[in-house]
Amino acid sequence: MLVDIAERPTRLAAPTAEPDAVAAAGPGAGGLAGRLLGVGGKALHRSVAILALAAIWEGAPRLGLVDRVFLPPLSEVLVAWWELLRSGQLAEHVGASLTRSLAGLGLAVLTAIPLGLLIGWYRPLAELLSPLLEVFRNTAALALLPVFVLILGLGETSKIALVLYACSWPILLNTIAGVKGVDPLLIRSARSMGLNHLRLFQKVILPAAVPTIFTGVRLAGAYSILVLVAAEMVGAKAGLGYLINYAQYNFAIADMYSGIITISAIGLVVNQLLVALERRFSTWRVDVSAG
Repeated sequence: MLVDIAERPTRLAAPTAEPDAVAAAGPGAGGLAGRLLGVGGKALHRSVAILALAAIWEGAPRLGLVDRVFLPPLSEVLVAWWELLRSGQLAEHVGASLTRSLAGLGLAVLTAIPLGLLIGWYRPLAELLSPLLEVFRNTAALALLPVFVLILGLGETSKIALVLYACSWPILLNTIAGVKGVDPLLIRSARSMGLNHLRLFQKVILPAAVPTIFTGVRLAGAYSILVLVAAEMVGAKAGLGYLINYAQYNFAIADMYSGIITISAIGLVVNQLLVALERRFSTWRVDVSAG
């Protein structure tokens, strides 16, 4: 009888060890599966609109809703895109466009951000340059394309200068707005702690203005592609704008849409890279929408 009493706790306790082992192993596997499902669901949710557009593009010409001569099915456009890529033509045009747009965007960043910081920080300089800024900010870049061509010629210089002009304004205006929009309480608090003008600008003004500055850089990234494509349609022998224009003149409609898709993809990639760069320089910010 004593043996039975001694053995019973052992037999009763043995089954409880299995749930403990499952509980110890379960959260890791279940958590990984849950994270994978969450990532997959988020990617699917974000791509629903793109998939719907692709389905409409593929189905509308095949069902006769639109003339497939002027709007080929997406599958035919993708085949033409692949042929351009395999032949090396697409890489040549993309390389020419990216070289021009990145050169103009880089020069705009190097010139517009320091100028915007100076104008936003020093009021006398802002009052001096404000009338001039108002005149040029309302002048479309493409309206000045003939001027750039007449002065700088049809070569690379005029195209890069046009991109520089178009990209400078969103960066410059957003930089000025970012500096002027810093909370005055932050400035007064920093001054009360004895920070001089240089340290105040470095530790308070510039970090607080970074998000607004990057908004301008992202806008400029989109402008650098759009303006350049329009410029390449006028006087160029390579580039995505030239490809689209040449394909349209020769009625290679699938090639034309291939160039348009390529431009959209490049714009998306550039925007995502700038978003990642903004997060890198804005690590101190708290995402209030995360909760």
